[in-house]
Amino acid sequence: MTQQVVRIIEMGPRDGLQNEKQSIPLATKLELIDRLALAGLREIEATSFVSPKWVPQMGDHDALMRGLKRRSGVAYPVLTPNLQGFEAAMAAGADYVAVFAAASEAFSKRNINCSIAESIDRFLPLMTAARERGIKVRGYVSCVIGCPYEGEVAPAKAAEVTQRLADIGCHEVSLGDTIGLGTPASVQRLLEACAKVLPLHRLAGHFHDTYGMGVANVYAAYGFGLRAFDASVGGLGGCPYAKGATGNVATEDVVYLLHGLGAYTGIDLEALVDTADWISAQLGRAPVSSVARALLAKRPAASAA
Repeated sequence: MTQQVVRIIEMGPRDGLQNEKQSIPLATKLELIDRLALAGLREIEATSFVSPKWVPQMGDHDALMRGLKRRSGVAYPVLTPNLQGFEAAMAAGADYVAVFAAASEAFSKRNINCSIAESIDRFLPLMTAARERGIKVRGYVSCVIGCPYEGEVAPAKAAEVTQRLADIGCHEVSLGDTIGLGTPASVQRLLEACAKVLPLHRLAGHFHDTYGMGVANVYAAYGFGLRAFDASVGGLGGCPYAKGATGNVATEDVVYLLHGLGAYTGIDLEALVDTADWISAQLGRAPVSSVARALLAKRPAASAA
């Protein structure tokens, strides 16, 4: 039986850190990204080229991209909301970019002050510029299962936005359960709808762990045939526009699951747990992920100095 290869797209440095209240030094961010690369992550979303007015934590995006220790075979994509952000990202050396829309009209209006249709129209100049330069653009759809303002989101609505992003040129669309309401059953319904408009190899799962369902939802999506997942080291993150939403499912929990299923990720789990432990310590807390806590507890205690 052929071993299944699964792509893990690391969200920690961007989606993970953007919601932190404390100011995080640039050197810490750069070390986090390099530790992730050394642990085997091959796609690491490094930062976001948005206005510091809206996301202050990402205000050092230009310095971060220019300060990266680029590792062979590792891509460092960034989030870009518009053409201005795209141009700045290209000047700073981003490998590819991502744009974001929502499956909920209310969330779109609260998040970026425009309708879903208007948000996608705003991407058109960016998509043209990317196409002219041969740059890949990844699309995110937020609130694919539920919205903090509208409640349940119909799978057909998520599929409609997925198709719109594909139609304007996104090579891959990541389906984001932004507030973590999903269960394996709702994820199944979501994927059934989205697979009708885009092949599975062009879809990715992005599951938050608010209700503790992140790993279960990855398992359900993997069983459906999905082979690309966003995750955040140490379970870092949240959404500044979705009260109570916790971080993405922890990368180490996803890797433990996938390795247990016999899949190949190319990631060194022990090194990943070391990274989760390290960044959590920088933020003044213990790792929140189950796998990190379990593996760290099994290690012999460090001898006293």
